[in-house]
Amino acid sequence: MRLARLTGLPGIVLLLLALGGCATTGSNLEDNTGELGKSEQERTGAGDIYVKLAVAYLRSGKLDVALQQAKKAVKMDPGNGDALNVLALIYERLGEDGLAERYFQRGVAAEPHNSFLRNAFGAFLCKQGRYREAIPQFDAALKNPLYPTPEVAQANAGICYAKMGDAGQAETYLRAALRKNPRLAPALLEMAKVSLAKGDYLSARGYLQRYDAVAQHTAESLWLGVQIERRMGDKDALASYALQLRNKFPDSPEAGLLRASEQQ
Repeated sequence: MRLARLTGLPGIVLLLLALGGCATTGSNLEDNTGELGKSEQERTGAGDIYVKLAVAYLRSGKLDVALQQAKKAVKMDPGNGDALNVLALIYERLGEDGLAERYFQRGVAAEPHNSFLRNAFGAFLCKQGRYREAIPQFDAALKNPLYPTPEVAQANAGICYAKMGDAGQAETYLRAALRKNPRLAPALLEMAKVSLAKGDYLSARGYLQRYDAVAQHTAESLWLGVQIERRMGDKDALASYALQLRNKFPDSPEAGLLRASEQQ
């Protein structure tokens, strides 16, 4: 068990969590590669310098150079889970899902206790709609007591359960993530959506306000605000969300939903 491999790429948070994220995306899932390299023990393997270079280029959007560096890392150290993780993420960004999955699987086989890799693979599977395959990856990430950011995998699992239609499990994981990090934007946004779906509009408003305090609004979050305030009956707040959605994201699908709803 090469637990020292847990260092590695810090989460380019999509959440985008993100690279993901976190710039927040529509899925809100985080691969959290940006946390790699921040564990208690710095990695010093043969390929790790190339891993760091690949992450740096990936974060700057230079996918071609990032790919070259990641391939060098894997060539020098074929069992380096972080290198395989980055290579998989790069192929995912390039739309090469088959290659991405191949390298995720190689990484998991080489380093089954690498929580960053497990979380990233889970996020990849969830974004493909393979929810029942994704959840075990998040749970595997959470089983490692050395994982420094378990809230990321907890939030991702919650988002995945929500997409499956299991609101109860979604809420369990999301609340666990927010206990670890009350400012985790993707978890706050998803909890606002879960609360809205179950008719708890006051809680939905509260979670969205907390999200607004830590992240920039997206078309998705503004449309959510519109829906919440319609149900709460606050015309001023509704108008504010609607105005921001029209002005900032006029061509988004959410702006289209707003226009359609106003014509009904």
